[in-house]
Amino acid sequence: MIRRHGEGGGRSQFITGLKIQGRVLGALIMREVLTRYGRENIGFFWLIVEPMILTCGVMAMWTLLKHEAHGLVLVAFVLSGYMPLTLWRHVSSHAVSCLRQNLPLMYHRQIRLPDALIARGLMEIGGITVALVVVYVLVRLLGFMGPYQDLGLILAGWFFMAWFSFAVGLIFGAASERFEFVDKLIQPLQYLMLPISGMFFMVAWLPSEAQKLALYVPLVHCFELVRAGIFGDSLKAYYDIGYIFKCCLFTTAVGMYLVNQARHHVKFE
Repeated sequence: MIRRHGEGGGRSQFITGLKIQGRVLGALIMREVLTRYGRENIGFFWLIVEPMILTCGVMAMWTLLKHEAHGLVLVAFVLSGYMPLTLWRHVSSHAVSCLRQNLPLMYHRQIRLPDALIARGLMEIGGITVALVVVYVLVRLLGFMGPYQDLGLILAGWFFMAWFSFAVGLIFGAASERFEFVDKLIQPLQYLMLPISGMFFMVAWLPSEAQKLALYVPLVHCFELVRAGIFGDSLKAYYDIGYIFKCCLFTTAVGMYLVNQARHHVKFE
């Protein structure tokens, strides 16, 4: 077999770079876990337990108020809404102040500013994903909901929710270094997004004109994908994978550009 000069070396360098990047992210995640949760009590398990407690509380409250939502099993509807919402809120909001908190690590030449944001995002995504699996197994064993219908759609919705949340988090993180008031605006903004996010409704339940407007919101497509995977043919779901992919890609590009510009404004906390 004829091999071009430098082909094997380039591939080896790429693999070596991936390994280094993996070790960097692993170390940053471990540092983030220890800094936030410490070693006492349940430590980093709180990252998983917190969303579980909140989700179970919301499911119990909604179940006491009513037993179905447009013919759908209420527990499944709440689970498919509150867990993606928790992913959106945690991943996007925890990027705030991340850059300045990790600035002292930048003297390591292998660590860049985006690495700190990626590590924090991966930690949040991992914790909430485990919480989703645990809660789903519990409610299935207790008989409160049936089995999911299409795992591929659930994974697609979860993946795009995580990606879009991370991309928005890049913008929040960069903006918080430029303008101090951004920290105070993020939670109100997230609450204002609730009515149009898709957590409380399916697009099919809306009037035709409202449906068109709702589908401009990227989060709506993520919720629709997750619920299509859980409920299957028992509901009509509206989603456009091409649209949400473009939104994630564009938002990520904008976020990375702003993070790169923010390095000139980052100050020690």
